Amino acid sequence: MRYAQGGGLTGERRVFRERLRMEAAERFAQGDENSVIAHDLRVSVRSVQRWRRAWSQNGPRALASKGPASLPLLSDELFAVLERELAKGPVAHGWPDQTWTLSRIKTLIGRRFHKSYTVQGVAALLKRHGWSCQVPARRALERDEAAVAGWVKETWPSVEEPWRRSTPGSSSRTKPDSR
Repeated sequence: MRYAQGGGLTGERRVFRERLRMEAAERFAQGDENSVIAHDLRVSVRSVQRWRRAWSQNGPRALASKGPASLPLLSDELFAVLERELAKGPVAHGWPDQTWTLSRIKTLIGRRFHKSYTVQGVAALLKRHGWSCQVPARRALERDEAAVAGWVKETWPSVEEPWRRSTPGSSSRTKPDSR
């Protein structure tokens, strides 16, 4: 079972599928039919046929899980190096501002580790290691809180339209004068 997003089976799901195959192996030894096994285990007959062929050639060990389909490109040690590089900031790596984007991190991984990730792969990598999207915690140094408060109190009410009209309105948006 594969997913369009590049996922695959989780560890728990792999163990579950292996248990199904081992249960099928016990049923093979008892001489049960493929269709009966498929119905009882709620899998396709084709899967049971494939499992039976592997079982008949190499025994139950042929049905054991072989682990995840692929290993992550960046090991935990390399991810620690990536975190140190990210801590230096984008400017240290040649970008004009202090904003990390997924495409910039993808480029950094390519430059630093010679590994190729997709933007979605970078997002999954960061999420897997506990990172999340962030909004800057600090406000601009030039921000004048008194001026902002004054603008909100004096200017904004005149700019913003009132929510309700003081006169009865029209239900027609195309003929607002038909009150």
